Amino acid sequence: MTSPQKKTYTFVFAVIIGILIFLGYRFTQNQESTKDSLLTPQKTLVAITQIAPHPSLDTIRKGITDVLKENNIPESGILFQNAQGNVSTAAQISQKFASLSPKVIVPITTPSSQSAYATAKARDIPVVFVAVSDPVAAKLSANLEKGSEGITGVYDAVPVEEQAMLMKNILGSNKDSPLTIGLLYNPGEANSVSAIERIVVFLNKLNISVVRVTAPTTRDVSTATKSLVGKVDAIYIPDDNTCISALDAVLKISQEHKIPVFSADPESVERGCLATLAPNQYEIGRQAGKMIIAVLQGKSVEKIPLEKASALTLVLNQESARHLGITFPQNILTKANKIINATVETQTNSLKSGA
Repeated sequence: MTSPQKKTYTFVFAVIIGILIFLGYRFTQNQESTKDSLLTPQKTLVAITQIAPHPSLDTIRKGITDVLKENNIPESGILFQNAQGNVSTAAQISQKFASLSPKVIVPITTPSSQSAYATAKARDIPVVFVAVSDPVAAKLSANLEKGSEGITGVYDAVPVEEQAMLMKNILGSNKDSPLTIGLLYNPGEANSVSAIERIVVFLNKLNISVVRVTAPTTRDVSTATKSLVGKVDAIYIPDDNTCISALDAVLKISQEHKIPVFSADPESVERGCLATLAPNQYEIGRQAGKMIIAVLQGKSVEKIPLEKASALTLVLNQESARHLGITFPQNILTKANKIINATVETQTNSLKSGA
């Protein structure tokens, strides 16, 4: 083989090797892009985080994502992560989200909102919170009209006066002696502390005694519930992420000892609590979704006032009532928006009453 031929073959071989290397590089890049396509600043429009997995929060998130879909926000532009009940994990998620520079961060619940806002405000990323019972107590707002700089959202102030009356009306028709209610909550959740302080005022006005027990972690919920056995006529749980995440433990003990459990959210009644009058979780999500759309369309978050959850729903669990030997008053049955495991007779009576 002559020297010019050798040079030609060498050149061709080098070109082929170069092409193969280039194609291999592109393939690797494409694989990485596909694997982590949502985690890029260019694609992440809305970053949603919630403190724990439980039905109420999932329902709120569905309300949010339904509104986003209705407004043609692609699923590829929505990132969601769950802190699994861990505040430290919530802080890590907030840091990760902030590094992606999304158009808006959407934290669900007070602990997630506090973590998200602490991180996002330093990077000028708008925050739209959801399911915060008391944004003032959580230091997310100076008042209930306007959020702090860079943040707004929907707050679902628990209708504690109405919930106190609901417990009085249901239990009062089944018990002649003075009532005692056990209050179960995590003292580390500002929203829970605020709700408990408020409902105690109304329970006292109704001459109902209270016993407070705290559960700082989900592991403490069972022990705290057991401590109420023999001391209370019923248990009340506010919008407490810790206790609701461990609701099965509460219900197991309460059902064994036939203690009614009232909750501050509708989904907990579907799981076995006796009753609630509370904000409609799905509608809360839709309210927040509309605020998020406004931010995505370019409206300054400072110009979007805070909104209070607008729709309340009365939910009763007839199966739990039968197990407890409790009869719901007819006027409460009539007003119920939803009756879990209702008997045919109950449904008929409700319809006749115009429910």
